[in-house]
Amino acid sequence: MRSPRPFLALAAIGCLSLLAGCGGGGFAGEGQERPSGGGQATVRMLVNITPNLTQAYWDGLVKPFEQANPGIDVKIEAPTGKGVADTLPQQLAAGNAPDVVETLTADETLSKQMLDLTDQPWAKDTPLAEQARLGGKIYTVGVGVQAQSLVFYNKKAFEKAGIDRPPTTLDDLDTVMGKLKTAGWLPLQTGGEFVTGLQLLQLSSPSRAQTLPTWQQDVKAGKVKAGESLLPYLERYRTWIDKGYVDKNALGMKYADAETAFLSGKSAMYVMGSWFTASEAKSKKDFEVGVFPAPVDKGQQYPGPQGATMAAPYMILKSTPQKDAALKLVQWLVTDPAAVKSQLKQDGNFRAGVEREFTPLEKQVQQILDGAPSGVPQGEGYGDATLPKGFNAAWNTEVQGLYVGKSPKEVAEGVDRWLAGRS
Repeated sequence: MRSPRPFLALAAIGCLSLLAGCGGGGFAGEGQERPSGGGQATVRMLVNITPNLTQAYWDGLVKPFEQANPGIDVKIEAPTGKGVADTLPQQLAAGNAPDVVETLTADETLSKQMLDLTDQPWAKDTPLAEQARLGGKIYTVGVGVQAQSLVFYNKKAFEKAGIDRPPTTLDDLDTVMGKLKTAGWLPLQTGGEFVTGLQLLQLSSPSRAQTLPTWQQDVKAGKVKAGESLLPYLERYRTWIDKGYVDKNALGMKYADAETAFLSGKSAMYVMGSWFTASEAKSKKDFEVGVFPAPVDKGQQYPGPQGATMAAPYMILKSTPQKDAALKLVQWLVTDPAAVKSQLKQDGNFRAGVEREFTPLEKQVQQILDGAPSGVPQGEGYGDATLPKGFNAAWNTEVQGLYVGKSPKEVAEGVDRWLAGRS
């Protein structure tokens, strides 16, 4: 595996020996107390459930930890709402919060409920932990890094449409989509649920980061309006809908179905994060999938900064009655060699210093990460570069308005109204 650029190297583990030193469920504070009377300590962990990260996968992941720690039982809990972001607030309000939560990262509101991990010696060496510090403190630790601004493409479709190289600018992307449509392909696969807005954020991040490198901070400080700054991309996206470059009925398609549609050869391109490589590796198809960095605005550096987020982030609830057991579990999840490799492979993520078998498509993603000049927080961001919780969902709802008649300007104004109500 090639060595990542500095933005990943800083986020990664220092060396494999650190991992090896934490194997077998070991913990720096040996001799932690177990439940009185020899009973089990049950650690409830709220996790994200996806086509890759199934309930069965999570149960299997923590089984070795339970075997190495017979006094701890890990109870995997799936979201009861639309996802972890919806479920956790409901549980907190009901006084039924889990001990550990996966998927979310701390913001100013959420951090008040989370355990400060700054004094844990293993925490600072986990991916993006330093970048995700909030007020100088570490609340979130993760397994790896997810690349976000990626465009996966059907090489057969490109060849049949006479396209000999991937586009590097957004204008080139428009041209490529026109050729694909003329050749009989749906140029860009999208879908409903969270996919619509996520894809536009993923596509715009490398360009936006070159004009507004501290975008989240500037929006939060009132120096920049988020919707207004993204209006050019909303306007471009609207032309894609009008020209049939995306399916006008895409909002009725679920995330998993959109993924399947691309992998079954029904569309030519699919914008998604690096976790898609795990699904691609399992699929049977008669074409080869390639990947390229998201195109940028004309005149900008290409490739631009790569959208990067923490893969498999974990936090521990401050209210947990099982603090020691929860700490032991989270440390194991983010430092044990086998647990780390399993999670990286299962969801198509990356971590410097950890060797694992790569698929051909994963190798291409690693090369993109290696070639990126820097990383940029995606969407809501993390650490001090964080927008109000719920921004991604609000943005997604507004972007979907383009499909039902809203103008790009109306969408941008809707985004800015949402943020103004949370300033």
